[in-house]
Amino acid sequence: MTDKAPKPTKISRSGAQANEIARLLRTDIISGEIPQGEILRQENLAQRFQTSRMPVRDALRILEQEGLVDLQPNRGAQVAILDVEGIREIYEMRAVAEVLALRHAIPELTNSQIEKAEKIRSEAESAGLEQFGVLNKAFHETLYAPCARPRLLSHISSLHDLADRYLRIAAIELDYIDRSNQEHCQLLAACNARDTLKACKLLDQHIISAGEKLFTRLKEASTR
Repeated sequence: MTDKAPKPTKISRSGAQANEIARLLRTDIISGEIPQGEILRQENLAQRFQTSRMPVRDALRILEQEGLVDLQPNRGAQVAILDVEGIREIYEMRAVAEVLALRHAIPELTNSQIEKAEKIRSEAESAGLEQFGVLNKAFHETLYAPCARPRLLSHISSLHDLADRYLRIAAIELDYIDRSNQEHCQLLAACNARDTLKACKLLDQHIISAGEKLFTRLKEASTR
């Protein structure tokens, strides 16, 4: 991973090798285990995952496409720096993509899927910050799953991962978890009533409001 020489992780030798390395690195980057600006040396990563450099290079390209890693000629890979100005764009993109997914999903939503989302919401309500991001993403993905648009869902998943890096910095100060859970309750009620118009409006407000509050908080912190 880095010069810290973490414990090696054995990756099975298969066509999914690069995807598995990317998954593990993605988790470390989003959680902050690998901080922004950290240099990712291929030889160290190959040693960590006990593999050759080829799947490592492919994994880094995957993370570059997701906006988590910057690849620069002759300089190697670096964990992307958090861009305060970019947070607004991420949340604007989330609002457009997720409202579209929800609009197509609601007519196909089953009661069992709504119950699953409610269970996840309940877990998130008492979760700490480390688990909230994962549960928050799972809650939204459960509601969008019936939209049957895999490319859209993949795009939304990547945006959630990008947003989670920022959210971990300011969620506690913004009291985001409690407010988010309250808004999730309202969203679930609209989905349960199959009120597409209301649910989409609530979702749009939920995402845009969170993005603006997060942007303001991080902007203030960057000027101190």
